[in-house]
Amino acid sequence: MSETRDIDMSVRIGGLTLRNPVMPASGTFAEGLESVIDFNRLGAMVTKTITRELRAGNPLPRVVEQPGGMINAIGIPSKGVPYFIERTLPCYTPYDTPLVVSISAPTAEGFASLAAELSIPGVAAIEANISCPNIEEDGKAFAMRAESTENVTRHLRAATNLPLWMKLTPNTGDMPEVARAAEAAGADAVVVANTILSMAIDLKTFKPCLGNIMGGLSGPAVKPIVLRHVFQCARAVGIPVIGCGGISCADDAAEYLLAGASAVQVGTATFVKPAVMVDIIDGLATFCQRRDIPRVADLIGATVIEEADEPDVSWLSPAS
Repeated sequence: MSETRDIDMSVRIGGLTLRNPVMPASGTFAEGLESVIDFNRLGAMVTKTITRELRAGNPLPRVVEQPGGMINAIGIPSKGVPYFIERTLPCYTPYDTPLVVSISAPTAEGFASLAAELSIPGVAAIEANISCPNIEEDGKAFAMRAESTENVTRHLRAATNLPLWMKLTPNTGDMPEVARAAEAAGADAVVVANTILSMAIDLKTFKPCLGNIMGGLSGPAVKPIVLRHVFQCARAVGIPVIGCGGISCADDAAEYLLAGASAVQVGTATFVKPAVMVDIIDGLATFCQRRDIPRVADLIGATVIEEADEPDVSWLSPAS
């Protein structure tokens, strides 16, 4: 690591300064991983999603491998708030890495109630997983529409003074509009994005491969799609964008930063190589060192866009 000591790896996400831009994606990280990596190396820690009610999760099978990734339908199993406060939170307090708590609820009021109860010492930020069904909108995910996103974000903003990150879904027709709605309602950052709704069929049995029929596609296969979402959202909002989707190595993370992400979340790759986040952190430092870039933050939004001559690609030109 001696060759990369001079690189400033810190980034700002709203009111938080992270030692580096790499953190886990919710649902892919737990306290047991401390035997594999030093949590103090991470930019932030992100918990599994917490719900008010006890949840067992979806029926088996819950995961199916696909070329370039996997589809999962875990179903957000949760042991509830008291268990998190009494049993899980103390596992993270020995570390000086900011702890981001992911929450989910079926209503805007439910999200606000959870955020208020979890705005406690030891919690640095709230990540609201608004990619989950909203019973007030006939089961559609909050982040499918700008209006429902703005509503739930306003409820959350009124309930907590902690930094508020809104985790968006790629299963919408206009993610930049949704991101703008979150920003307008007081979000400090948006996480782009959750998994892509998918399914697979077993050709031996003719049955869906997942017990829940459909699930979320993640892994390297989704990276080009989510990278495009990050690029568009970063140009649409003034708050930080956190990129999440198919990041497996330092080069992937660098692409996301260049596209406009201020930080990245790593998920599926951790299942393949539990220590991959540390490798990505070290690799980003080396990436900058070899290019004489003194700060990793200098990569953020640094994609070079040439002036377009053709009208049909003129939207790629930098905004004036």
